[in-house]
Amino acid sequence: MCAAGVSAAATLLGATPAAAARGSEESKPPASAKAKVGLVFTHRPPEEPTWPNRGYDYEGRKRELTERLRLACPSIDFVPTTVQNAEEATKLLESAQDLDGFVVYMVGIWTGAGRAIAVTKRPTIFVDDLYAGSGEFLIEYSRARREELPVVGVASSRFEDVADAVNCFDCLAQLRSATILDVMDHAPPPTAAAITDVCGTRVQRVTSDEFKQAYDAADVQEARQWAQRWMSEAEKVVEPSREVIEQSGHMYVTMRNLMQQHGARAITIDCLGLLYGGKLPAYPCLGYSQLNNDGFIGACESDLRSTITMLAGTSLIGRPGFISDPVIDTAKNQIIYAHCVAPTKVYGPTGPTNPCHIRSHSEDRKGAVLRSLMPLNETVTTALLDPTRRAMVMHQGKSVENVDEDKACRTKLACTVPDAEKLLADWDLWRWHRVTFYGDHKRRFTQLATLLGCKVVQEG
Repeated sequence: MCAAGVSAAATLLGATPAAAARGSEESKPPASAKAKVGLVFTHRPPEEPTWPNRGYDYEGRKRELTERLRLACPSIDFVPTTVQNAEEATKLLESAQDLDGFVVYMVGIWTGAGRAIAVTKRPTIFVDDLYAGSGEFLIEYSRARREELPVVGVASSRFEDVADAVNCFDCLAQLRSATILDVMDHAPPPTAAAITDVCGTRVQRVTSDEFKQAYDAADVQEARQWAQRWMSEAEKVVEPSREVIEQSGHMYVTMRNLMQQHGARAITIDCLGLLYGGKLPAYPCLGYSQLNNDGFIGACESDLRSTITMLAGTSLIGRPGFISDPVIDTAKNQIIYAHCVAPTKVYGPTGPTNPCHIRSHSEDRKGAVLRSLMPLNETVTTALLDPTRRAMVMHQGKSVENVDEDKACRTKLACTVPDAEKLLADWDLWRWHRVTFYGDHKRRFTQLATLLGCKVVQEG
């Protein structure tokens, strides 16, 4: 299922600390419109001798599959139809301009319909109803992949695999309806336009003056309540004073208010540039962590590529991403994901909370950030979506240690990888940051990237 628990957690944007803690619903972000998807069943007339067999009950099978999909994908509005040849598929396409994409369910073979839909380059999922559509599925899906068409293929006896792929359309709808706030004073980078072009996500610039006005208007008493909650939840507070943590609470309330005002699901700030330039009142790090725990996105350093990666991943799987500046240790065959912003609910808003410490920001020993002690012996998937290059780069590893080292950023999650030397080879092609999600999400991230029209690059 797509982003289980995200919509429920999203209601907490705007909740007071007490209300958020008990899961009360105090405000809701703008709801994304349902994805409208053509559910296209393809087969020959039942009297023809072909797979699955002559006289097959296509109508009964189509009713069964439609019902199962509607139950498994409640956020998608399906428009079922049947086509028996390429000509019928072409006519369907002419009358289906309002659809977000297609699920071509091959319950029979040799119609040519899948090919006719795929070549239009609209997001499409081919599904093989095993022992029924297999021949045409194998031929047309492999051809679509060679031609780099936005076609995902599912050939599995597990219906959950079909539902997972189809629910990517819900994620696409969430991205199209989402807004990212980018707090900065310089001109918008090309990445902003590319994000809108590829994902449909709006990027809204907010200046430091606008942010300061919101900061001055924020509720100081509520900021203190958030600071108290964070201190009570942490295993220990090391360097920061209560006053500094209250400033972090003030930053969180400011970001939350701005997100409500603009109907945004994500915010990223040119934090280092604005703070060192005297234009930002405090570090946003603790507030970012709170947003990420609650199913929203708080991303560092006005990094829009990482922001859209976090937004896409959270929308798809319902878990927060951990943006990082990785370090590679070839002696241990490890990559260490290091940053001063990290979630403590790596399994999503309704999952368990892992321990944390409140520390100072690493580089200048100021402000307040979390050192998150993340779960070990878990598979993690690390990705970066680059809309300017229409690509998603990805690798996987296993979490093995929360590194305790005073140098560099406070959270340092070490993971073993298949070959650390290979990771070194082309790292600069995608710059430094990556985003890590707990779990094995390689297949689903690949499916999402494909539907977005992006190539997938496996690094390492």
